[in-house]
Amino acid sequence: MKRLLALATLAVALGPLATAHAITLPPDFSDELVATIPAPVAIAFTPDGRMLVASKDGALRVRTASGNLLTAPALDLGGRLCSNSERGLLGVAVDPAFAVNRFVYVYYTFNKFNNTCPLNASQTPVNRVARFVLQDSNVIDPATERVLVDNISSYGGNHNAGDVQFGKDGNLYVSVGDGGCDYAGGGCAAANDAAREERTLLGKILRITPAGDIPPDNPFAGDPAAARCNTAGGTTVLTRCQETFAWGLRNPFRIAFNPNAAGTRFYINDVGQNEWEEIDDGLAAADYGWNVREGHCATGSRTNCGAPPAGMTNPIFAYGRSDGCGSITGGAFVPAADWPPSHAGTYLFGDYVCGRIFQLVPDASGGLRRVTFADGLGASSAVHLAFGPRGAGRALYYTTYRGGGEVRRIAYTPANRTPAADVTASPSAGATPLSVAFDGSGSSDPDPGDTLTYVWDFGDGATAETSGPTTSHTYTVIGTYTATLRVRDNRGSTSPPDTVRIDAGNTPPVATIQSPAAGQTFAVGETILLRGTATDAQQGTLAPSALSWTVLRRHGTHTHPYLGPLAGNASSLLGPPPEDLAATTNSSIEVQLTATDAQGAESTQTRVVMPMLADVSFASQPVGLTLTLNDTPFTTPHTWTSWVGWNLSVAAPDQGAHRFSSWSDGGGRAHDIQTPPGGVVLTATFAGSPALGEPAPEQQPGALTAAASVQQAPRPACVQPRSRRVASARLRGSRLARARVVATTSTQLGRRARTRYRVMLTRRCSTVATGYVRGRRLVLTVKPSGTRTIMRNGRRVTVTTHPRLAGAYLLRPSRAGPRVSVTTVRFGA
Repeated sequence: MKRLLALATLAVALGPLATAHAITLPPDFSDELVATIPAPVAIAFTPDGRMLVASKDGALRVRTASGNLLTAPALDLGGRLCSNSERGLLGVAVDPAFAVNRFVYVYYTFNKFNNTCPLNASQTPVNRVARFVLQDSNVIDPATERVLVDNISSYGGNHNAGDVQFGKDGNLYVSVGDGGCDYAGGGCAAANDAAREERTLLGKILRITPAGDIPPDNPFAGDPAAARCNTAGGTTVLTRCQETFAWGLRNPFRIAFNPNAAGTRFYINDVGQNEWEEIDDGLAAADYGWNVREGHCATGSRTNCGAPPAGMTNPIFAYGRSDGCGSITGGAFVPAADWPPSHAGTYLFGDYVCGRIFQLVPDASGGLRRVTFADGLGASSAVHLAFGPRGAGRALYYTTYRGGGEVRRIAYTPANRTPAADVTASPSAGATPLSVAFDGSGSSDPDPGDTLTYVWDFGDGATAETSGPTTSHTYTVIGTYTATLRVRDNRGSTSPPDTVRIDAGNTPPVATIQSPAAGQTFAVGETILLRGTATDAQQGTLAPSALSWTVLRRHGTHTHPYLGPLAGNASSLLGPPPEDLAATTNSSIEVQLTATDAQGAESTQTRVVMPMLADVSFASQPVGLTLTLNDTPFTTPHTWTSWVGWNLSVAAPDQGAHRFSSWSDGGGRAHDIQTPPGGVVLTATFAGSPALGEPAPEQQPGALTAAASVQQAPRPACVQPRSRRVASARLRGSRLARARVVATTSTQLGRRARTRYRVMLTRRCSTVATGYVRGRRLVLTVKPSGTRTIMRNGRRVTVTTHPRLAGAYLLRPSRAGPRVSVTTVRFGA
C-alpha cells in the first residue's frame, strides 16, 4: 500500500508506502516484495515455513507459509520496551527444536524503570534476551516470557547490537554493542572502553544454552575468576563473565552462521567508528581490539595498520568509506545447493548507508575483496539478511527501512525472472463519483526483450487487463478500496501485487506541526516541544488520539529511527548530540506528525530541525603541536564544527621536549568542555623543558595480596599533582585491584558517593590500568599483557594474560576535575 510522505511540507498519505525499486542484480536474479512492515529489524524462519519479522517498535509479526502477513502481531512488546535512539525489538531467533518446544528468542530494550527512556542518565533502560512460546495459533502469551540475560546497559541509547542466532552446536549466540557511551561515565565513541572490560557484557559476543546456562566449553566456563553475569549484566571487578565468547567489539549489529560448514562457524559484522567497517571470524576467546583497534588499524587511523598487538585478532576483511558506504549491516552465507557455483557458499553482506549488498570473494593475493552483488536498494537498506524458503528452493530475504519498511527477497530465477509491478493513482481520494487515473509505468522486467501485460483489480469488483501501463476507473459508491496491479511477462511469469489505497467519498485529514516551528534550531540537551493539530473535511478537528509523532535522525543520505511512534498531539524530546565529529556537518533530526481519520486515511507533515552550529578552534604554543578532541588527534591550528551544548573531551599530550603546561580555559591536561553559543577558542601552552620522570619501581613483582599505600606524588611526567591522598589497597589475582581511601586533605577524592571519577594507573607515561573512584572506593582494571595457550576440557584455548603489579605507579585522572588529584600507588610483595 502506498504512503506519499512530504519531506518538508504537508502531503497526503493513504496507507503504507511502497517504493519503486531500480535494483541492479546479476543476470538470472530477481528482486521481489514480500511484506510491508514498519521498521523491520530482523527476521527468522520456523521449520514449517513461517517467517517471523521483528519491528523496532516491539511488534513481532508472522507471515504464514502460504504467504499471508497476519494483521495482528504474535507478540507486542511496545508497552514494556524503549524504541528511542537505536533501542527497540532488535533480534529474533527460532529454537532448533522448535517443532517440539515452540520456543522463540528475542533481544529487546526493556524499560526497566518505566520512565521516559532517557539517554546517558542514572535510570536508563536495559537490553535483555528472553524466550517465549509461539503457539500454533500464531499467538505468543506474554506470560511465557523467560528472561535468560538481563540488565545489559543501554546507557547511550545506541550501539545495542542485538542479534540472536543459533549455531550448529545448539547454543544461542548474542551480539552486544559497547553502548555508545560508557555506562560508568568514562566517555563516548572511542573513549568508551566497555568492550575491553571483562566484567561486563558490553562489546561482546555471548554464548548460552537454550535454557540460558553456560556451555561447558565457553572460554571462561569453570574459570575460578569468572562468574555469571546474566542477572546483573556484569559482575564484580574481580571476575569475568562466563557468558562471554569473544570481546573487543564496537557494535556487532549482525552475525551470520555458515550452513555449509561442518561445525559451528560464523562471521561478525562490526560497525566502525570513522574509518573502517569490519567482518570478523567468530572465534572463541578472540579479542577484536575495540576501542584501541578499528578494522586492521589503530583506532582512527588509515596508516597505522598491520598485525594486531599480542592477544588481539584482526578482521578477515575491512573496508573504508571512500565510495559512499559506511555502515555494515546484515550478512548471510549462500547455501551451497540453492544458487549457482559463482555464488554458492560465499558470504553476502549489506551496507545501510549506500544501499548495496556485497559478495566476499578471494583476491589474487590470497586475501578477500568485495564485489557488488545488488545495487540500488536505497539508503537505510539491507538491515538484516537471511536465507528462507521460496517455492522448492531458497531465496535471500532482506529487510529495509526504505519506503516505511519492507521485507524483500532476491531469488535465483534462471529460466524466466519475475517482473515487478509498480502502481500510482491520482487522485487517490475525493468525492464520488471519483475518477482515478492509474499508472503502472514504473513496472519492469529484468529479462531483456520481455513484454508486459498489466492486470488490474480495482477493488470494487471491477477488473481490467491492458497492454499499456495506464488505465482509469470511476468509483461511484462511497468506500475504501484497495486497487491492485500485477504484471505478467510474455513467458507467463507474474509479479507479486503492488497496491494503492483509494478513498471514494472521503478525503484525508490535514496534519499541521505547530512546534517545532519552521526554521527552528536546537541545542544538545534542549527540550524540543512537539505540538500539532489535524483537521478533517468529514470529521472536523481530530482528537489527540488520532495523531502520532515519529522522529528520525538524518545522517548524510540515510536516516536512523530515533523516537516514536508517540500517540497524542503533544510530546517532547531532548536535542540529541551528533553521532561523532564527522556527523556535525551533515546531520539533523526530522519530525513527522501523522494524522489518521476514522476511515484510516492518513496524512503526514514532516519538518527538518537543524542543530545550532558553533566553531571550536584550537591553537598551541608553540604552534603545530598535536592535540586530541574526542580522542581524535589533530595538528594546531585547527577549527572544528560542533553543536551548541555538546560536551567535548579535549587533551594535550606531551610531545618530545614539549611538556603540557596549561589550557587557556584553566582546565587540566585532559578535560571536558561544553560547546557554547558563538563557539570558543582554546589554546594549549607547552613548556620546552622535560618534566621529572615518574617514580621508579621500588620492589620486584611478588604476591598480589599485600597492602598498598597511596601517597603524595613528586612532580611526574605527563601530569601535575594537586593534593595529597592516603589509601590502603588489596589485590586479588593479577588483573584487578581495589583500594579504599582512608584519609584525605582539602579536596576530597570522589566526594559524591554516587559519582564515578575516571582514573588511570601509569608508569613512565604508559597506562597499565584504568578505573574509577566512587566515594572512598578505588577500582582498577589492569590492561592485558599478552596471551598464552592452556588446555581446558581437552581443548587448546588461548587466554589473555595480565601483568603483576609491583612497585610504584602514578594514579592520575582520565579527565581533569576538582575532585580528582594525582597520587602514587605502591604495590608491595
